[in-house]
Amino acid sequence: MMEYWRQCALWLINCKVLPANHRVTWDSAQVFDLAQTLRDGVLLCHLLNNLRPQTINLKEINLRPQMSQFLCLKNIRTFLAACSDVFGMKKSELFEAFDLFDVRDFGKVSVTALFFHLSCSENGVEDEEDLYDCVYDDEEGGEIYEDLMKTEAVPPPKQAETDIRSCCLTEIKQTEEKYTETLESIEKHFMIPLNTFLSPAEMEKVFVNIPVSQRLWKRSSLRGFFTCQIYPRLLIYGKYCSHVETAIATLDDISKNREDVRMKLEECSKRANYGKFTLRDLLVVPMQRVLKYHLLLQELVKHTHDGAEKTNLRTALDAMKDLAQYVNEVKRDNETLREIDQYQKSIENLNQRLSNYGRPKVDGEVRVASVDKRAKQDRHIFLFDAAVIVCKRRGDNYEMKEVIDLHLFKVTNNPTSDKENRKWSYGFYLTHNQGQSGFEFFFKTKDLKKKWLEQFSMAISNIRPENATNNHHEFRMHTFERITSCNSCHMLLRGVFYQGYWCSKCGLGAHKECLGRFGCCGKTGNSFTHAVHLAGLPKMLVIRNYFGSPSPASGPALHIQTGDIIELICADIHSPWWQGKILSTKEVGFFPIRVLVFFTTGPVWLLCCRFAGPMERLQAEAELINRVNSTYLVRHRSREYTEYAISIKYNNDVKHIKILTKEGSFYIAENKKFRSIVELIEYYKHHSLREGFRSLDTTLQFPYRETENAAMHLFTPKVIGVAIARYDFSSRDTRELSLQEGDVVKIYTKSGANGWWRGEVNGRVSGNLKVLNGKLWEGGLGFAFQDIIFF
Repeated sequence: MMEYWRQCALWLINCKVLPANHRVTWDSAQVFDLAQTLRDGVLLCHLLNNLRPQTINLKEINLRPQMSQFLCLKNIRTFLAACSDVFGMKKSELFEAFDLFDVRDFGKVSVTALFFHLSCSENGVEDEEDLYDCVYDDEEGGEIYEDLMKTEAVPPPKQAETDIRSCCLTEIKQTEEKYTETLESIEKHFMIPLNTFLSPAEMEKVFVNIPVSQRLWKRSSLRGFFTCQIYPRLLIYGKYCSHVETAIATLDDISKNREDVRMKLEECSKRANYGKFTLRDLLVVPMQRVLKYHLLLQELVKHTHDGAEKTNLRTALDAMKDLAQYVNEVKRDNETLREIDQYQKSIENLNQRLSNYGRPKVDGEVRVASVDKRAKQDRHIFLFDAAVIVCKRRGDNYEMKEVIDLHLFKVTNNPTSDKENRKWSYGFYLTHNQGQSGFEFFFKTKDLKKKWLEQFSMAISNIRPENATNNHHEFRMHTFERITSCNSCHMLLRGVFYQGYWCSKCGLGAHKECLGRFGCCGKTGNSFTHAVHLAGLPKMLVIRNYFGSPSPASGPALHIQTGDIIELICADIHSPWWQGKILSTKEVGFFPIRVLVFFTTGPVWLLCCRFAGPMERLQAEAELINRVNSTYLVRHRSREYTEYAISIKYNNDVKHIKILTKEGSFYIAENKKFRSIVELIEYYKHHSLREGFRSLDTTLQFPYRETENAAMHLFTPKVIGVAIARYDFSSRDTRELSLQEGDVVKIYTKSGANGWWRGEVNGRVSGNLKVLNGKLWEGGLGFAFQDIIFF
């Protein structure tokens, strides 16, 4: 007979809550896999909506609560309340929220699920990934935008149109005209009539800066949009998009409480478009335009061949992608602020605004002891970027006991606690920077301790980032009231609060990843004074034309075309400009590094998780001795920087193999030579080292920077593509991956929300990998396509 939990899993699949190929159907699956799938409450809420549509308003649940015990329990309680109120279930038939979250009495949870089988209806639902990707009215707003942007059918031209580029320009021109008409309609049919019904403050909240936007679009040319006029437009768009949620909420509130305004809105809608679209519908249009416009530009770039014009179009395209990313981060931040508001309402005795402490990282049950008193107390703590809110749970709410300012503390691991091997014995210290009394936190399991330690470290990294005081600057995490660009990379600082870092001395703004790129405080710009001349850097392939615009500040521009091979002369890892020589013409000059991609025949392994850099034998042994057998690394032999070695753990000991070179070839055994170290490593990943060393009967299996869990995990995800990072990106929590320009990225899935994918960099795996705005060159097929490089 089929196990009871497997029957429950199949029923959930029949109810279209889980996809048919979900991991709970695998032969190796355990009951714990089903519990983990349901424990955040999201899919259970979708279940009720499948059985009886609109049982739960999905806007009122938290769709991505994985790092928050508070939000997971809130979702589960919403599910349980609906079971009782809508489906008439008795309390004795239900489970407690903690039963599911802590995976206690899971059999009772399964019984509850099977109860619904009697009323199961065949309602379709999206893929499991898509369930977590819902964002307020995005789909509806997109349909409204598409409907508005439709153009009337026009007679075919006398001569057949074969120029795809002209078609692109025509489509962009038509959407420009339609968009301008929509803005004019909002102003004429809604703003002017409502002026006598709403106060000036209400008008500003609802319509934001639509009048300014309408005037700018009306008076500027299409060509101007592709060149120097792009930036002021983006700032206007950015301001509007950062306030549109507040505008819609204000409009809803006014309509709900004032019948005269509600009736006037209906009248305006009938005059504007025969009642087809409400003002609420139309307010979403500018934001939807931002998220779609770069697709039109992308197609135009593809079919433009004039060098100067293509450069201008690429500038416009990059700017529009930057804005699209800004809009998505605004939506993400607004979602975060709603979560913070739920925390705020549930914590008593809290006199501070939680949003002042940055973004929430994680919350849950811990045991806390002050270092001097040593008595452990059960507490529920909420970790933010800048503070820990220590609370005592009282039913479904919390009483604030203490706020710990993380600016004053550092995290110190306590490895001795791991050896006790019992519940609530795994801990680490929060040590005061000035030697005052600190705290020790204890966790139920070793894995929980690791998760919390990572989150604490990330929080402190956000408020005291590396490079924050470089060159006498004093950068600190900051909320910018106005739309602001980074003074280093000139891309927008994204979101609505704590968007980046601000120097309190010179006033510069920056992304976290850009902090190390500034000169002395009071000065801006890139400098090659610290450029590093690196011997043996790989030759580079040009994937995008560059004809001197924008111009480098450090010297003459090197005009290059797609397909050129560049030999590097000078490369500053902190600068967007490098110096090189075209191999075919011997011309020398400076160029932006975004136009290049590493040759796979060069030492691209420098970017990979297997390379350790300069390292002594003893250090290599220390790195590998506690890893699984067949874990390896490639290192510089410290005394001879032009020579390399492989260190590998075998039979619980670490062995070292010198990589020999001769006449441009690399080898470890005379009978097998390779054109590059990459080829050598790839070969011995599949062939035993015994071919050259009889006592080493193993392959190179696990790169040392790849986590053991990732290497050994049964459910290793399938890699669907490979990419190279185009820009740096610093993660804000442990669900995100930090990227450095040139990082090689494995892509697992592209179905995340708001431009986030799942992937792996140097063995670090994350649920969120930022890719919007062309941050990656995707790879895998062997040809170039627009901004994407395949290799």
